[in-house]
Amino acid sequence: MPDQPRRRRTLNDARSEAEAAFKKATKKEPEAPPKTVTLPGVKEQVSLRIDQDVLEYFREGGPGWQDRINDALRKAAGK
Repeated sequence: MPDQPRRRRTLNDARSEAEAAFKKATKKEPEAPPKTVTLPGVKEQVSLRIDQDVLEYFREGGPGWQDRINDALRKAAGK
């Protein structure tokens, strides 16, 4: 069977092909970030910039200064 001559592509053909291709594509919804489970009493290490005078105030009380800062932040957060 001899090859049939190819028909010239027109702008409408290209547009139809593009529309068909886009219809096949599915829109993927972005995945929500995984929910982190917080356990009571577990602390997370963070880097925090605190004014030197504030840091000295809490350190003057001796060991436990990080817990005192945490308590002050918790109180300021209304918890």
